Amino acid sequence: MTTAVQDRTAEYPATLPLPVPMTQPAQLPETLQLPVPVSFPEPADWQTPAFAPIHLPRPAAGGRAARAIKRGIDVAGALIGLLLALPVLLVAALAVRIEGGPGVIFRQQRVGQYGRLFTLYKLRSLKPAGDEGDVCWNIDHDSRLGPVGRFIRRTSIDELPQLVNVLKGDMSLVGPRPERPYYVAKFSREVPGYADRHRVPVGLTGLAVVKGLRGDTSIAERARVDNSYADDWSLWLDLVVLVRTAIYLVKH
Repeated sequence: MTTAVQDRTAEYPATLPLPVPMTQPAQLPETLQLPVPVSFPEPADWQTPAFAPIHLPRPAAGGRAARAIKRGIDVAGALIGLLLALPVLLVAALAVRIEGGPGVIFRQQRVGQYGRLFTLYKLRSLKPAGDEGDVCWNIDHDSRLGPVGRFIRRTSIDELPQLVNVLKGDMSLVGPRPERPYYVAKFSREVPGYADRHRVPVGLTGLAVVKGLRGDTSIAERARVDNSYADDWSLWLDLVVLVRTAIYLVKH
């Protein structure tokens, strides 16, 4: 099946993955929906892309009880994290407001577990612009990135509002980092196994992150590490990732 993956200015040919029978269908929905923006004879809103059903061929590790414990840890961790981070968030929000004007919280559509779309929250690191889009990959050299924005990005303070996403159930504390629908469609077409990473909840941090796979790094390697996390997932692995994340933040 071939469709056109579309952003606001151009169309890119894309071939959707063919359905693959699941090895353990009882553990996953029969058909998982991953967002793939497609072109129609009449204009379609970019913010509400059509969905093309595909099958994910392999389930994630872990049983129902372990996943319930993981969710409990997520809720407790997010609540504690928000309480501890509140003073930092307030100071950072004030600095962002002074540097960039109104619109302290940046909202963007991302793809979560099983391809579900959700609104991700961040502190705004770029000064607002009328032509903002969802397909810019790297903003480190964007002229709108000021000293405050650069600092909160380098220290990951801009990611703290995603603790609200964790409380809402959009994300977990640990999991593959969520990506935008445009890039999920693009990478699912270009990188074998990329879609499989959506077997598990997306995370505030993840195994690929603590291995240094962020920014302009190999998407194929990220997909490999994310799928390794999904295959080998355990509560212990989540703890290891959280500890390594804390060590990284303290050092930086």
